[in-house]
Amino acid sequence: MVRLLGRATSSNVQKVLWCLRELGVPFAREDYGGMHGRTRDEAYLRLNPNGKVPTLIDRDTVLWESNTILRYLCNRYGPTALYPIEPALRAGVERWMDWQLGTLAEAFLPLYRALVREGRTGSDVTALRERSAALFALLNDALGDSPFLAGAQLSLAEIALGPLVYRWLALPIERPDLARLVAWYGRFEIRPAFRDEVAIGLY
Repeated sequence: MVRLLGRATSSNVQKVLWCLRELGVPFAREDYGGMHGRTRDEAYLRLNPNGKVPTLIDRDTVLWESNTILRYLCNRYGPTALYPIEPALRAGVERWMDWQLGTLAEAFLPLYRALVREGRTGSDVTALRERSAALFALLNDALGDSPFLAGAQLSLAEIALGPLVYRWLALPIERPDLARLVAWYGRFEIRPAFRDEVAIGLY
């Protein structure tokens, strides 16, 4: 059975949990990180020298970096429409996964931490909110008339982005009217795996 080391409230852990559930892969999650600690323990650092979550253990394979884990799971337990085989479609999915880590997370997570964990007010974080709003607007526009980012079906693009979109829409802040993004979110919000593993509150 696959082991996933990481706290259930981490957005990076949540995306892996969501993927495992969509693929129907049996797994056991163990609490690491945050209030649980243990990520600086010598045994954990041998698995993941970054001392962060998640870490996935699948028999003799040990992986860290959440989006790498998503790709591995789809390759290992696929084929699956979550990770298209056709090169152009796959590249389109991976582009959004890279954008989530390299662009959106860097702008949005400081806003999230300031509001949820540091208790700062909306006026204290105006610049962060405006930068995040611009990026979510970019995502809204990119959707066009497609139901999902890769076209007709849910993909790893949604799984990578979903936990941050959930947080953005749940924060008590002013947001622009992004109808396409809200409709897109509604298409995966109804999935049991998303509701159980991602939409569990703000922490």
